[in-house]
Amino acid sequence: MSTRDKIRMTEAEADAFLEEQRTMAVATIGADGRPHVVAMWYAFVDGALCFWTFAKSQKIVNLRRDSRITCLVEDGDVYANLRGVELIARAHLSDDEDEVIKFGVAEFARYQNMPVDDATIAGVKKMAKKRVVVRLEIERVVSWDHRKLSGGY
Repeated sequence: MSTRDKIRMTEAEADAFLEEQRTMAVATIGADGRPHVVAMWYAFVDGALCFWTFAKSQKIVNLRRDSRITCLVEDGDVYANLRGVELIARAHLSDDEDEVIKFGVAEFARYQNMPVDDATIAGVKKMAKKRVVVRLEIERVVSWDHRKLSGGY
């Protein structure tokens, strides 16, 4: 078995890793062909990995022109502990108010460690007016978990 095969995460391992991590590098393609990479929080809505951003942001401008997107979630401070999941995907954009609010509530619940109440929803509704939800349609997953090598390379 190749080292690549040894370190590949199973689908369940990759899903668990994405659930436990908090920040994702998001790469879109700029008008000049260069990657535009930013860090984003993300959440899962109806099983799909999503993030939201301002409707006029550069990443949305890029995605309206070219829906290809690559996202990276990684962890580890030394080689033996490196883990990551790369998601090669197409972005589906939505400015539907209900979808944007649904994502905002999911993100709040994931990151704020507070109950979602009427005040939370009111705040999310206010933020949602200028935002777009990006839902990933994942085409390919690349993953690695160097811990599976048990120190051997």
